[in-house]
Amino acid sequence: MSESEAPAPTPAPAADLLAATPETAYFWGRVVGDGDLSADCVTVRTGDETAADALAAVAGADSRSHETTARESAHDASVVRYEDEYELQVFGDVARRAGAAFGLPVDGQPGGYRLDAFADHRAQLLRGVLEACGTVCFRESSNSVGVSFVHDDDRLLETVRSQLTAAEPHAPTDDLSETSSGGYWFGLADDADTAAFAEWVYDGSDASGLYADDRRRKLHRSVERATGHAVGEL
Repeated sequence: MSESEAPAPTPAPAADLLAATPETAYFWGRVVGDGDLSADCVTVRTGDETAADALAAVAGADSRSHETTARESAHDASVVRYEDEYELQVFGDVARRAGAAFGLPVDGQPGGYRLDAFADHRAQLLRGVLEACGTVCFRESSNSVGVSFVHDDDRLLETVRSQLTAAEPHAPTDDLSETSSGGYWFGLADDADTAAFAEWVYDGSDASGLYADDRRRKLHRSVERATGHAVGEL
């Protein structure tokens, strides 16, 4: 059975969603990238069933829905893609507590994004953010891999840039730019070692089950096209 065919293991449920663990780092990375918080509910979305199962296991989600949605491209609002979307919700005071503990925006209020609490699990945190609001592409013209992050909140993206700067291996980034749809984005710099980044950000994911299968596969295949080697062979 190949890696893509093998079922992902079930992540361990979090005893406390505010404790810093690999599971909670991944969960909150997904939330800040494509989720929102109200006073009594955390909502997180994903287009990948593997990730949906992982998030539900970690959070003990109270509800989960699945539908096919039309989504505009973050870079070009004229491009619309139809995608599966899973939405999970966790009810209770965890949203309010997370807002206070991690500086996450609650009910549309500005967020401070104090994500250094997950410094010991930075790969899982950034894996969640990458899968939630990141894009991966293979550049035919330069035979290279493009990795970028897109979001409406520039403060979040500046925080992600700082987390990438502090990562090991270091992943240099470009400055923030505005998108045509009114948001913001930045990418890994041209001199960034995307192969090393791909290996680092998904390290241990086979064992933990904390990943979106479609995004991991796309990043690894793009690196293989650019380098001629599978991730982990360089």
